[in-house]
Amino acid sequence: MNEQVKEYLEKFPCEITDLFGSLRSLIYDSVKAEVEETLWAKLPSYYVGDSFVRLIAFKDHINIEAKAVMEHKEELTDYKITPKGMLQVYVKQELPSEVLKQIFSQTLS
Repeated sequence: MNEQVKEYLEKFPCEITDLFGSLRSLIYDSVKAEVEETLWAKLPSYYVGDSFVRLIAFKDHINIEAKAVMEHKEELTDYKITPKGMLQVYVKQELPSEVLKQIFSQTLS
Protein backbone atom coordinates (compact mmCIF):
# COMPACT_ATOMS: atom_id res chain seq x y z
CA MET A 1 0.00 0.00 0.00
CA ASN A 2 1.17 3.50 -0.85
CA GLU A 3 2.71 5.26 2.21
CA GLN A 4 0.50 8.34 1.73
CA VAL A 5 -2.61 6.15 1.70
CA LYS A 6 -1.42 4.39 4.88
CA GLU A 7 -1.01 7.77 6.58
CA TYR A 8 -4.47 8.83 5.36
CA LEU A 9 -6.03 5.73 6.98
CA GLU A 10 -4.25 6.13 10.35
CA LYS A 11 -6.89 8.54 11.65
CA PHE A 12 -9.81 6.15 11.04
CA PRO A 13 -11.15 3.32 13.24
CA CYS A 14 -10.22 -0.27 12.39
CA GLU A 15 -13.70 -1.01 10.97
CA ILE A 16 -13.09 1.64 8.31
CA THR A 17 -9.53 0.51 7.57
CA ASP A 18 -10.79 -3.09 7.21
CA LEU A 19 -13.58 -1.97 4.84
CA PHE A 20 -11.07 0.17 2.93
CA GLY A 21 -8.75 -2.83 2.58
CA SER A 22 -11.59 -4.96 1.21
CA LEU A 23 -12.54 -2.29 -1.32
CA ARG A 24 -8.91 -1.79 -2.32
CA SER A 25 -8.53 -5.55 -2.91
CA LEU A 26 -11.68 -5.58 -5.05
CA ILE A 27 -10.24 -2.79 -7.20
CA TYR A 28 -7.03 -4.73 -7.85
CA ASP A 29 -8.92 -8.01 -8.40
CA SER A 30 -11.31 -6.37 -10.91
CA VAL A 31 -8.75 -4.90 -13.29
CA LYS A 32 -6.16 -6.69 -15.38
CA ALA A 33 -4.21 -3.48 -16.11
CA GLU A 34 -1.68 -2.06 -13.66
CA VAL A 35 -3.39 0.21 -11.14
CA GLU A 36 -1.63 3.32 -9.82
CA GLU A 37 -2.46 4.07 -6.18
CA THR A 38 -1.95 7.70 -5.15
CA LEU A 39 -3.48 10.57 -3.21
CA TRP A 40 -5.33 13.13 -5.30
CA ALA A 41 -6.52 16.19 -3.37
CA LYS A 42 -5.65 14.21 -0.20
CA LEU A 43 -8.01 11.37 -1.25
CA PRO A 44 -6.94 7.78 -2.02
CA SER A 45 -7.31 7.33 -5.76
CA TYR A 46 -6.77 4.38 -8.08
CA TYR A 47 -5.88 5.15 -11.69
CA VAL A 48 -5.64 3.24 -14.92
CA GLY A 49 -4.71 5.84 -17.50
CA ASP A 50 -7.10 8.79 -17.07
CA SER A 51 -9.84 6.67 -15.44
CA PHE A 52 -10.05 6.58 -11.67
CA VAL A 53 -11.83 5.26 -8.60
CA ARG A 54 -11.66 7.20 -5.33
CA LEU A 55 -12.28 5.77 -1.86
CA ILE A 56 -13.22 8.52 0.57
CA ALA A 57 -13.29 7.38 4.19
CA PHE A 58 -15.55 8.80 6.91
CA LYS A 59 -15.99 7.68 10.52
CA ASP A 60 -18.76 5.15 9.71
CA HIS A 61 -18.74 4.70 5.92
CA ILE A 62 -16.73 5.01 2.73
CA ASN A 63 -17.83 6.89 -0.36
CA ILE A 64 -16.87 5.26 -3.63
CA GLU A 65 -16.43 7.61 -6.56
CA ALA A 66 -16.50 5.68 -9.83
CA LYS A 67 -18.15 6.70 -13.10
CA ALA A 68 -19.92 3.32 -13.50
CA VAL A 69 -21.84 3.56 -10.19
CA MET A 70 -24.93 5.05 -11.82
CA GLU A 71 -25.02 2.27 -14.43
CA HIS A 72 -25.62 -0.18 -11.55
CA LYS A 73 -28.07 1.92 -9.55
CA GLU A 74 -30.82 -0.72 -9.80
CA GLU A 75 -28.53 -3.35 -8.25
CA LEU A 76 -27.63 -1.04 -5.35
CA THR A 77 -31.07 -0.18 -3.95
CA ASP A 78 -29.96 -1.12 -0.41
CA TYR A 79 -27.20 1.50 -0.56
CA LYS A 80 -27.23 5.28 -0.62
CA ILE A 81 -25.98 7.05 -3.73
CA THR A 82 -25.16 10.70 -3.17
CA PRO A 83 -26.41 13.46 -5.49
CA LYS A 84 -22.90 13.49 -7.02
CA GLY A 85 -23.21 9.78 -7.87
CA MET A 86 -20.98 8.40 -5.12
CA LEU A 87 -21.89 5.09 -3.55
CA GLN A 88 -21.90 5.05 0.26
CA VAL A 89 -21.04 1.78 1.98
CA TYR A 90 -21.43 1.75 5.76
CA VAL A 91 -19.39 -0.52 8.02
CA LYS A 92 -22.55 -2.37 9.13
CA GLN A 93 -23.60 -3.15 5.54
CA GLU A 94 -22.67 -6.20 3.56
CA LEU A 95 -20.21 -5.37 0.81
CA PRO A 96 -21.81 -5.79 -2.65
CA SER A 97 -18.62 -7.40 -3.96
CA GLU A 98 -19.84 -8.72 -7.31
CA VAL A 99 -21.49 -5.43 -8.30
CA LEU A 100 -18.43 -3.48 -7.14
CA LYS A 101 -16.14 -5.67 -9.23
CA GLN A 102 -18.25 -4.80 -12.28
CA ILE A 103 -18.22 -1.10 -11.38
CA PHE A 104 -14.45 -1.06 -10.87
CA SER A 105 -13.82 -3.04 -14.04
CA GLN A 106 -16.04 -0.78 -16.16
CA THR A 107 -14.65 2.40 -14.64
CA LEU A 108 -10.97 1.46 -14.97
CA SER A 109 -11.11 -0.20 -18.39
